[in-house]
Amino acid sequence: SGEARTMLSRTVAVARPGLRHRSASLWAKVAAAPPDAILGLVEEFKKDPRPQKVSLSAGTYRTDEGKPWVLPSVKLAEERIVAANLDKEYLGIAGMAGFTSRAREFAMGDDCSAIKEGRVASVQTLSGTGACRLIGEFYAQHLGKGTPLYLPKPSWGNHAKIFAAAGLEVRYYRYWDPKTLGLDCAGMIEDLKAAPDGSAVLLHACAHNPTGVDPTEGQWRDIASALKGRELALFFDSAYQGFASGNAEADAFSIRHFEKEGISFALGQSFAKNFGLYGERVGVLSMICADPDEAQRIESQLKQLIRPMYSSPPLSGARIVEVRAATLRTHVHGQAESGTHVHRYAESGTHAHR
Repeated sequence: SGEARTMLSRTVAVARPGLRHRSASLWAKVAAAPPDAILGLVEEFKKDPRPQKVSLSAGTYRTDEGKPWVLPSVKLAEERIVAANLDKEYLGIAGMAGFTSRAREFAMGDDCSAIKEGRVASVQTLSGTGACRLIGEFYAQHLGKGTPLYLPKPSWGNHAKIFAAAGLEVRYYRYWDPKTLGLDCAGMIEDLKAAPDGSAVLLHACAHNPTGVDPTEGQWRDIASALKGRELALFFDSAYQGFASGNAEADAFSIRHFEKEGISFALGQSFAKNFGLYGERVGVLSMICADPDEAQRIESQLKQLIRPMYSSPPLSGARIVEVRAATLRTHVHGQAESGTHVHRYAESGTHAHR
């Protein structure tokens, strides 16, 4: 009836303003987080319209014109992959077996006893950051929340955040000596000797970030002697193999010496820098174990951690590294690319200092 339509119209008229009022947000009191110290600058750099701008923030290789550069050998690997007409199926939880095998040989060497004896557990990770977080979660689960993890002072800015988020207690050992502008090796060894059994220790395999100062081969031998036989969970973070000296074999000395000394450790590898695969998020976490059975058990536990985190790793970058890994180590072309990177970094640093 007309009366009913009038009443309905009034009801809707009253109700409509109420539709504009929403219930209080659960997130109303969430404060804005500060921008990341490094990646926040990258975002600001991209917004800056000035053509003469220079970015000294994120560690990515650039040409003299400030443009990104894809390695020729990476382009060649991509061409081969496309020509093979491969599928895009999911990888397994542990990632691409051919890639992880290449990666650990790249770091540990073809003559590595642990690899030959089947004592290395390896899983693909989301670059070096993912390897750090995964080993942090493993330590927290199997050594216990609150386990001390020792970092060099200083260390990469994200290290402390990663391991604290995993539930570990971040501590530091002496590393950089501001008086000599070099390594405080005696202080480093003294602090590591004082670390309680059951602690974890992170070591930069080469090209220490942020100082660029590495132990000599003799100092690495002294460090290994101090740590050998200790009940410490050692973790090498290797993000720059090939960039310290321009030679991937030479830059793996610390890792290979520890393995030859029979010292067990975990190894995180990133292929963002030395392969130029920044956005592909390509990494590996490996752990040297007592025997093949232990390696299988360790890998099963790492997979248990990965499954609820990200389920399985990305495919594309792993394929590129699998195709190119041998090139970087054994072919003149690959070594030349690394040498070019190192030369330009040194040259740029000299110009910046001036």
